[in-house]
Amino acid sequence: MNILEVKDLDMSYRTIDGEVEAVKKVSFTVKEGESFGIVGESGCGKTSVAMSLLQLQADNGKITNGEIIFNGKNIVGLNEAELREVRWSGISIVFQGAMNSWNPVVKIGEQIREAMREHYPDKTKDENTKKIIELFDIVGLESSIIDRFPHELSGGMKQRAVIALALSCDPKLIIADEPTTALDVVIQDQILKEIRKVQDVLGLSLIYISHDIAVIAEMTDNMAVMYAGSIVEMGKTSKVFSDPKHAYTRMLLESTPSIVGPKKKLRSLDGEPPSLINTDPYCLFSYRCPNPDDNCQNRKIEMKLTKIDTDHYVDKCCVNCG
Repeated sequence: MNILEVKDLDMSYRTIDGEVEAVKKVSFTVKEGESFGIVGESGCGKTSVAMSLLQLQADNGKITNGEIIFNGKNIVGLNEAELREVRWSGISIVFQGAMNSWNPVVKIGEQIREAMREHYPDKTKDENTKKIIELFDIVGLESSIIDRFPHELSGGMKQRAVIALALSCDPKLIIADEPTTALDVVIQDQILKEIRKVQDVLGLSLIYISHDIAVIAEMTDNMAVMYAGSIVEMGKTSKVFSDPKHAYTRMLLESTPSIVGPKKKLRSLDGEPPSLINTDPYCLFSYRCPNPDDNCQNRKIEMKLTKIDTDHYVDKCCVNCG
């Protein structure tokens, strides 16, 4: 059963230079208990999708089209009071920067209790504290963290506390937006294991967002590759990795080091993502594509996902490119 269905989602930002089309015709589903990954370069629209799902985008951002159906209900267009009922208890998020996720002058436990009071007003402070301690045990934190201020915690401890915060109101779906950013590789591995353990223990659905395609391989069942605000390839993670069809996906894989298999020279991903201000509907990857065809270069094929195999989709423009 699908816990989340995103249908033809468009989201843009108003700027002094024009309309930035950050998310364009994005569609995907997440099943109960599933891990779904979104990968791509910085600026491709991953975080804009995450913020749109919770409708927490910046003041100059607006969903202009599409549906976000959570638990059978379209949450696009809900008022703030209705959205507050969905956030945290329905969909919660582990933000990208743990360092900036905490109020520096309020103790960790009190900040978590604040979220819990919003959704469970009848529970006592002792009941909330007991639950926080249980969550801390799941994510590998000592109960004493409750009475500490954020500056007393290391980066890894703060990130674990953020995960506990995201779990505090019993959500059905968690969005993890690059949760290991700015952490060293040892702590990154620990945090990834904690997230996986939490998902297995609680049976949650997970959307994992990262620019690191190797992490997506480790953490997800199905995945989408984003470029310039659009999904250019989507399918089972194992299938996308073993048989990538889009040139951009192949280039991402070829630019990622591996500790298995024969040694090979890594491929550089030349160029930069295009500006998303007032773009046309045609293939925006053609400027960087290693083997564009005439239709690509002459702007004749619009970007649109096409089914090429069971549960495997690729941008129509790039079915045969690369």
